[in-house]
Amino acid sequence: MSNVRQLHAYKENQITTADPGTVLLMLYQGAIDAVDRAAAHLAEGNMAEKGMCILRANDIINQFLASLDYDVGGEIAQNLEGLYRFMLDQILLANAHNDPKPLVTVSVLLSTLKSGWEEAVAAQRRNLAQGAA
Repeated sequence: MSNVRQLHAYKENQITTADPGTVLLMLYQGAIDAVDRAAAHLAEGNMAEKGMCILRANDIINQFLASLDYDVGGEIAQNLEGLYRFMLDQILLANAHNDPKPLVTVSVLLSTLKSGWEEAVAAQRRNLAQGAA
């Protein structure tokens, strides 16, 4: 098996065996990486790769939007919807005008949200561990 296939199989196994909190954090990191790579490709003038990275970030953020549960999340879900829609608008703006500034804004927002989710996931794991003990 080639190294690329082995890496793909490893990543697929990581995702399919991970708990929901880990998957969420992986998606946030994937979106951050995609936005940051889009900005780097933009600076290098590599528009095709910039477009692919923007598409990836867009897909992940749209998945975040689609997975919001307003019944459980209430106001938090509504606030997240607003942030996600703002990020999508910023990504569109960056892509249309080849402007890296909106990508930086989106990267900062995603990083801040990821940090908050890391804390929430860690707290949930602590609670589960205490309940199991």
